[in-house]
Amino acid sequence: MKAAVLREPNKPLEIEDVQISKPGPREVLVRPVAAGVCHSDLHFMDGSYPYALPTILGHESAGIVEEVGSDVTYVKKGDHVITCLSAFCGHCPKCLTGHLSLCDEKNDPPITRAPEQAPRLFKGDETIHQFLNLSSFAELMLIHEHALVKIREDMPMDRAALIGCSTTTGVGAVFHTAGVEPGSTVAVIGCGGVGLAAINGAAIAGAGMIIAVDMVDSKLEIAKSLGATHTINASSGNAVGEVIELTRGGCDYTFEAIGLKATAEQAFQMLRNGGTATIIGMIPVGTMVELHGVDFLMEKKIQGSNMGSNRFRIDMPRFVEFYLSGKLHLDQMISKHIKLSDVNEALNALKTGQEARHVIMFDQ
Repeated sequence: MKAAVLREPNKPLEIEDVQISKPGPREVLVRPVAAGVCHSDLHFMDGSYPYALPTILGHESAGIVEEVGSDVTYVKKGDHVITCLSAFCGHCPKCLTGHLSLCDEKNDPPITRAPEQAPRLFKGDETIHQFLNLSSFAELMLIHEHALVKIREDMPMDRAALIGCSTTTGVGAVFHTAGVEPGSTVAVIGCGGVGLAAINGAAIAGAGMIIAVDMVDSKLEIAKSLGATHTINASSGNAVGEVIELTRGGCDYTFEAIGLKATAEQAFQMLRNGGTATIIGMIPVGTMVELHGVDFLMEKKIQGSNMGSNRFRIDMPRFVEFYLSGKLHLDQMISKHIKLSDVNEALNALKTGQEARHVIMFDQ
């Protein structure tokens, strides 16, 4: 099969012929139909987050089941599925208390293969490391059954792929991590795929004022179509002051969806007393965030969010229903459909921040 392989940080992905194993007892072979190119892939590509190499990147995908292992009962050949990096073991303390996205054992067997087992992905005698238990920039995926969810077949696959990461991350942060209340004031910093999903989620949650903050006017226009009531172009250099003025004192909830020290600090500075800042973006390893200690006396809070604190087998089918009923606006999220061979162009486009999602369509 063809796959986009990362062999060195800060080097283009190489389209190579890679081999894939047969499904084990609880594994599922999936043929991706669509895979989103996510900013998180770029973080691993440029070395901000180290990872074992060589690997096949990609983690936001939807496809069709090709084959199942002997003990799999949840899906069958022909089922439509969304994959998810929040694989869960189902028996650790986090899973048993409903925090599946924080599973303590998602990087251990049987979710992964044991060292003494044949690797899922390989090229001759060389092991190709599986990325986040998925590796979706490939013509086939071999994953544990706890890394996918079955969906209805009338859901368009390119839209379904977005639910596999950016939508669940952004909407889930609003619904689950922060618990945005109807009528509350919200600001979202960064209008990429995750930030736009958070804006859409805030609108669904009934927020009264939703402020989109970005430096690209075209993305701010998309934010308006997804539910933003106000927009701020941060290139003026005074986004914090503008948010505080608009809200007459600050927001109840803010969301940082870029992954930078400066914008994480700004998210906290935009809060009113008692407000909560949620950091969705992936701040580079080793970066420290600085806050004014006195603000904690006013019960201002800052927290992280991992994949929208999701319970993906519950959440993703609901998000599919939201899309099909017109509540979740995924059409505007996709700026271009591409081939697997165009993946490096899509990753380079993420660096400029000028466009929304590029989606690989494997049948093109």
